[in-house]
Amino acid sequence: MISVTALGELLVDFTDAGTSPAGQKLFERNPGGAPANVLVALQHLGQSTAFIGKVGDDMHGTFLRDVLVREGVDCSGLVLDPDCFTTLAFVALNENGDRTFSFARKPGADTRLATSDLRRDVIEASHVFHVGSLSLTDEPARSATLAALDLAKEDGCVLSYDPNYRASLWKSADAASEQMRSVLPRMDLVKMSDEECVLLTGQGSPEEAAKAVLAQGASACVVTLGGDGAYVACADGGTTVDPFPADVVDTTGAGDSFWGGFLTAFCESDLEPAEITLDDARGFVRFGNAVASLCVRGRGGIPSMPERSAVDALLGE
Repeated sequence: MISVTALGELLVDFTDAGTSPAGQKLFERNPGGAPANVLVALQHLGQSTAFIGKVGDDMHGTFLRDVLVREGVDCSGLVLDPDCFTTLAFVALNENGDRTFSFARKPGADTRLATSDLRRDVIEASHVFHVGSLSLTDEPARSATLAALDLAKEDGCVLSYDPNYRASLWKSADAASEQMRSVLPRMDLVKMSDEECVLLTGQGSPEEAAKAVLAQGASACVVTLGGDGAYVACADGGTTVDPFPADVVDTTGAGDSFWGGFLTAFCESDLEPAEITLDDARGFVRFGNAVASLCVRGRGGIPSMPERSAVDALLGE
């Protein structure tokens, strides 16, 4: 059994790394892509994972595949396509470690995943099947994502969703909202940021947004609040869970590391989504908060995913 399989983007984050002696901006090549980040977080926390997606058959695609293989992620569902280029993201950081993005994705390989590329055997072996929304921006990846969700539902997987909104990758906010909302009724576990509440639900407050998500069938909804922790809601109520203090270096992968922690705690609970109580959910979020607080102390997403021993030590303080 695979604990978590994720479908979506696997890309290179070229992260701001200062300036050269000649005064030119330097970028550091980091492996990234939200679904892949989540999987590596899970691997570091002791879970088994698999990835479904597409990269170019080029230097960056080979690099990304090798990273995931080295991390222990099952890559039998990863396609290297010679006819498209691996997606690239250029990441600028401000003095607080917050990011702005510029994407080379017209089209990028991740958008070219087709339904025929899906590995049914990988999906049916999975306990949790996780997606974001960036695979919904363009065809054929949109149809492949919807087909994969149908297969995962048929196979009894728990469905997990983190929309991970990136404005520059959508034609408009309305188009993003429509597609991001379209898959909500399928989901069991949902994570969104406070900035995504209105796009995903039309509600501005985390409490009302989470309530709207639960009304569509999800068993648990988490709204991350940046430095203020996270709000979580399930059938028997909602609560805010405080963060762990951290000296922030780079927030890349913070939300993904959090969700990797949340899903780890969920998988280890052996609960069905509908059985999650507020106490359970609070514990899942606290674990995720610990993972995220360690992730943001390093540079890059995948390179900064903490080991289980560091998380356990932080929780034990």
